[in-house]
Amino acid sequence: MVAETQEDRPQRRIRSFVLRPGRMTVAQEKALEVLLPKYAFDPEAPWPQDRPVIMEIGFGNGQALLEMAQQTPEATLIGVEVHPPGVGRLLIGLERAHIDNVQVAMTDAVELLTHQVPEQGLDEVRIYFPDPWPKKKHHKRRLIQKPFIELLARRIKPGGRLHIATDWMPYAEWIEEWMAEQTYFEYQPEAVHQRPQTHFERRGQRRGHSIVDLVYQRTAGESR
Repeated sequence: MVAETQEDRPQRRIRSFVLRPGRMTVAQEKALEVLLPKYAFDPEAPWPQDRPVIMEIGFGNGQALLEMAQQTPEATLIGVEVHPPGVGRLLIGLERAHIDNVQVAMTDAVELLTHQVPEQGLDEVRIYFPDPWPKKKHHKRRLIQKPFIELLARRIKPGGRLHIATDWMPYAEWIEEWMAEQTYFEYQPEAVHQRPQTHFERRGQRRGHSIVDLVYQRTAGESR
């Protein structure tokens, strides 16, 4: 089991991202300068109380988040991403489509969840195609492991949902093993998980990878 190889080791601080260079268009650069202040997540603003709050961690180029925001205008969506070209592209899409229910957090999701999201403040967390860190020596960098699961348990309200998708089978097995070790989330094998196809998903399919969607419901048990 994963816990047998990881549990007794000191836990390094998990980050939700590794910042990699990427080319930016002039339009994306301008969007970051002009539009990011308009759509940026404001930690000082009152937390929404009368509508569902959904967080997507690592939204990539933002296309899936854009579509889901249009499909759920009754919810507030918080998109977390640090890759500047992807953030710029999402901002352009939000402005063109006149979408006003998305907040963009250009920061580490672990820090955001730890310091700026209230207890039981989220109705759903979506993590689509996180970096699988395929080399064994890099497994400790994977986002889905005990400390992060416990953090999510404190932030997702009972009855809320955690939806993870991956195209890397060894990572899917890793996630399943870690999630089986905890009591905060219950696997929902029959859960409907309609979502737009992402850029990373299409790339994985072109490489012959199988797509795995894992949906969990937050139980009523107390989190530590």
